Amino acid sequence: MKYLLGLVLLFSPFINANEQPINGFGNYYNVPEHDKINDATVFKIAFDVADGAKKGEQNNSINSLARFINMHVAHGVKLKNIQLALDVHGSASVDVLANSEYKKRFSADNKNQALIEQLLANNTQVYVCGQSATHFKVTPELLIDGVKMSLSAMTAHAQLQQQGYTLNPF
Repeated sequence: MKYLLGLVLLFSPFINANEQPINGFGNYYNVPEHDKINDATVFKIAFDVADGAKKGEQNNSINSLARFINMHVAHGVKLKNIQLALDVHGSASVDVLANSEYKKRFSADNKNQALIEQLLANNTQVYVCGQSATHFKVTPELLIDGVKMSLSAMTAHAQLQQQGYTLNPF
């Protein structure tokens, strides 16, 4: 019986993999003994990403949002109670380019596009800093559909805080 229970626990992350809101991204570890999360908890969290991915690679900092969503849903938080925002600036500004433009610039596919599209479809707002975007020659029509351009990352963070978002320090 202990052996069977061990196998179930070992493979439980894979069993739930098909039920994750963000497919193909956001892997996490199951933590069975975690402090319980109140059923009424609502998360409103802003994530700040400034460092761009290596060309043609996924930005692991953006993947953190998928991990947050997947692990919390897997541990009982309702998806409707998870409201995330991504504030992209600095060299990460090119990570929100639509694949067609990204490929023109870097001769590689944008490995972040599918991830960002799934985040947008799962209650996540995505902003790119207008100051950084202008510096990196990223205009609104070149962005992944659904990504919004803010005046600056500072502006987006200030507005998100006024809307009740906390800043994730990681």
